[in-house]
Amino acid sequence: MRSIWNGSISFGLVTIPVKTYSATDRTSSVSFVRIHEKDGAQIQYRKICELDGKEVPNEEVGKGYQAPGDETIVPITDDDLSQLPMPTAKTLSILSFADPGEIDPLQLDKAYYLGPNGASATKPYTLLREALEHHQRVAVGKVAMRGRESLAMLRAHDGAIVMHTLLWPDQIRPATGVVPDDVELRENELTLAETLMDSLGELDPEELHDDYREAVEELVAAKLEGEEPAAPSASGTSGARVLDLTAALEKSLRAARGGGEGDAQEESASVTPLRGRKTTKKSEAAPGAGKRSGTAAKKAAKKTAPAAAKKTSAKKTAAAPKDTGGRKKAASTAKKSTSSRGTTGGASKKTASTGTAKEAPAKKTGRQSSA
Repeated sequence: MRSIWNGSISFGLVTIPVKTYSATDRTSSVSFVRIHEKDGAQIQYRKICELDGKEVPNEEVGKGYQAPGDETIVPITDDDLSQLPMPTAKTLSILSFADPGEIDPLQLDKAYYLGPNGASATKPYTLLREALEHHQRVAVGKVAMRGRESLAMLRAHDGAIVMHTLLWPDQIRPATGVVPDDVELRENELTLAETLMDSLGELDPEELHDDYREAVEELVAAKLEGEEPAAPSASGTSGARVLDLTAALEKSLRAARGGGEGDAQEESASVTPLRGRKTTKKSEAAPGAGKRSGTAAKKAAKKTAPAAAKKTSAKKTAAAPKDTGGRKKAASTAKKSTSSRGTTGGASKKTASTGTAKEAPAKKTGRQSSA
């Protein structure tokens, strides 16, 4: 890792020579170049002088200061800047120690690792790091890097001292026009929100990755191979809808705990799953569903059986002959049904009713023959 700034930390009468290394890497993020859509060639940016319209080489590019609201530009040279009284040009002067909660996160700008510069700086460097960690404090000071002075915060992290450059307080814009008007919240809504926050679990940094960058890389790979890019999957969320806040919080809490039961067709809020827990399946959540469906099937079978028996008896009656011989067949059928009463009471009753149904048309047939 290449050092980008060498200086020292002034801690009272103690001076600690340090080297500064960039702690972040933004090259992994997605970036695009501008091209000419007609032929795909990359567009170059050239430094053009506004006075003569000619391109200016890098060795002729200098600095100038233009006051806000003024069109006058004052040339500034490196010699002019070197003569300015700037004690923090090579020294980070610690002004005070503060609680980490006193630093507004809006002021955090860039992060750098500080390492000891030389063997003589090892012990005072370790002393400052241990004091910051043990006392749970951060150091606040000023440092000049790359031609400008900035506030800086030092803290112990992962065995090293980390320096965060801070924005000046007047560089933080107020939240005027952003904050909504007074909104009334019920006590149970706030309680549910806090409970949901506690139920979502801790954040695992290893599971964090840039989904957009991976999608761009897959798109580029598909285009290089001459394939059609895969169509994106349909998002599960539709347009913004007004939901019952309390109901949405309750559903989110049940889902986060992994034991929520609910109607699958009912609208629910989008929930971040809790790592390490599995959502209970609907079949496990309703153990009596199978028993209820089996009982319903038995009841339906009992209701269907008598109806089928009536249809069968009606067909047999229609097929019986229309003479006095049918009376003998009906009598014999009645005797057989009477002898089979030892099986089940319900079956004998059905057979007897069948016999009775057969006797009725036989009597009608007898009257017709005598006539």
